[in-house]
Amino acid sequence: MTRKFIPIIFFFTLAGMLLKAQQLPQYSQYMFNRIAYNPGYAGTTNGICVGGLIRQQWVGFEETNAEGTSFNVAPETYVVSINSPVKVLRGGLAGTIIQDKIGYQKDITVNLIYAYQTMLGAGDLGIGLQLSLINKTIDFNKLEPPGDKGNDPVLQNKAEESDIYIDGGLGLYYSVPDNYYLGLSVLQMRQAKKNDGTGMQLKRQINVIGGYEFTFPNTPSLDVLPSVMIKTDGTSSQYDFTALLRYNNKVWGGLSYRYQDSPVIILGMQYRDFNIGYSYDIPTSSIGSQGSHEVRVGYCFKIEIDKFKKIYRNTRFL
Repeated sequence: MTRKFIPIIFFFTLAGMLLKAQQLPQYSQYMFNRIAYNPGYAGTTNGICVGGLIRQQWVGFEETNAEGTSFNVAPETYVVSINSPVKVLRGGLAGTIIQDKIGYQKDITVNLIYAYQTMLGAGDLGIGLQLSLINKTIDFNKLEPPGDKGNDPVLQNKAEESDIYIDGGLGLYYSVPDNYYLGLSVLQMRQAKKNDGTGMQLKRQINVIGGYEFTFPNTPSLDVLPSVMIKTDGTSSQYDFTALLRYNNKVWGGLSYRYQDSPVIILGMQYRDFNIGYSYDIPTSSIGSQGSHEVRVGYCFKIEIDKFKKIYRNTRFL
């Protein structure tokens, strides 16, 4: 057995040990949004890369109050990210702004990320740190418990409430270019807690991600890109299995399956330094939605900066 398969075997062994989650938002195109899961990914791009993502989950899922007014309570997620290598820091810097809304709760998270990048064997290892500032807001006015709201000890005399949490994360990300990648990260490590007696607390989440690139020997323009994403908070876990077919490094499409949830269709294309992707989660449960849509865009550009003035010496003038 060759050494190149040892990390892959280790990855799937670890995946099998994990438990079924989570406060953090999910993404069907996780393989193109790795910076949201693993701070060790910062600085692995070939230039300054900016991206945006919009996810509308469970489209059509609404709640109607006693007056007959309908409210959209389906999850909505918006992500803006930037990622760049910084040679002087021997690694990379990244940042993400995430707005995640579900029901009458809205979270706005700002993540600041640094990763140290070093060579290890045939690939590169990134060790990343993440600082997270999370603003959680909930509108109690729209919550309607059974019976009289005035008798509820939690909802009584409450309107909109907002709190800020400070937390962090750690990530390890290893990649062999044009071959495979593996990542392990822990987010919301501190499990920051609200000290007002309500018991509101962030939950630590462990993420494992891995992917492989296989090129057909007789058809070099075709690549198969299988990948796996596993998330767990220690009490519940979620598994995503994906297989994409890419043509000429420009267009791709494939299927993903979220275990005990839904199959997903993924499409995308690359044009020069611009890329775009779309995914559709096919509804299979009785939740009563029209599925979930996710649109992602990204652009990378290079900036060449000479940090030191170059001096050329000629022996004639020494």
